[in-house]
Amino acid sequence: MVLESVDLTKYYGREIGCRNISLGVSSGEIFAFLGPNGAGKSTFVKTALGLLKPTSGTIRLFGKSPEDLHVRRKVGYLPENIRLPEWMTAEELLRFHGKLLYLPEKKLKRRIEEVLTRTKLWERKDSRIKTYSQGMRQRLALAVALLGEPELLFLDEPTSALDPVGRIEVREIITDLKRQGVAVFLNSHLLSEVEMVADSVAIINRGEIKARGKLAELLSGRGILIRGEIPEALLNKLKSRYQTGEAPNGLKLLGVSEEEVPAIMRELVLGGANIYEVRPFKAALEELFIQAVEGKNGADN
Repeated sequence: MVLESVDLTKYYGREIGCRNISLGVSSGEIFAFLGPNGAGKSTFVKTALGLLKPTSGTIRLFGKSPEDLHVRRKVGYLPENIRLPEWMTAEELLRFHGKLLYLPEKKLKRRIEEVLTRTKLWERKDSRIKTYSQGMRQRLALAVALLGEPELLFLDEPTSALDPVGRIEVREIITDLKRQGVAVFLNSHLLSEVEMVADSVAIINRGEIKARGKLAELLSGRGILIRGEIPEALLNKLKSRYQTGEAPNGLKLLGVSEEEVPAIMRELVLGGANIYEVRPFKAALEELFIQAVEGKNGADN
């Protein structure tokens, strides 16, 4: 495991930052860490980076403490809302960070060209950062995170300031890193973006993990789609018991097991519903997220 936490807990006084977080990330895995604002995502990431000390529990990067300098050289980090020194050029900024990483001059020169080319900023390497658009600054911050050829990369909202083309380019970078065996720990509110690249996901709310697992498994067999004419009283009854989603001429019931379907169908038919179609469906990550955060019908953990 490149990252492994066991019952990681962090309190701020009496306030919970995160509690009993146990998860693992392997080489070449894209791991999405999701949750609403204030859920505990930043607390966990800062503890994983050694910026905060846990109240209890453990976290290891490459089997060692996050504070180990050799470990830190294997880690890249793109924080959310990063502020870059506007008086520097892109090349100057990368050279500064390269010196902090103790990169030899020959390798540093090569890496600067590689990461700026990869983020499509090579032609603007001599421009002051103050002349960059928000999207260009975001890509430059990603270049900084990639400079040391990390084996574990933390990305906090990496596409938030990018246009659709920029988001596609960042997705391509992330999938390229996966092919190279780099582990990517991804935090994003753009769930559709996460769904395109993530191998595994954990959803945190109020400091605790509410759902986790392989994304394909979490989204498979997550409910049923019912099309038909359903009396309002029956609809309201179902909505009180299950997390529901809208569908043309019907509705989706999330978190319904195969064993529950016959009883639901009997209830609908006896209640006067005209059912035209019933079939399982694969839920979107957004529906899984809402179900886990709202706590309806319990997401898989």
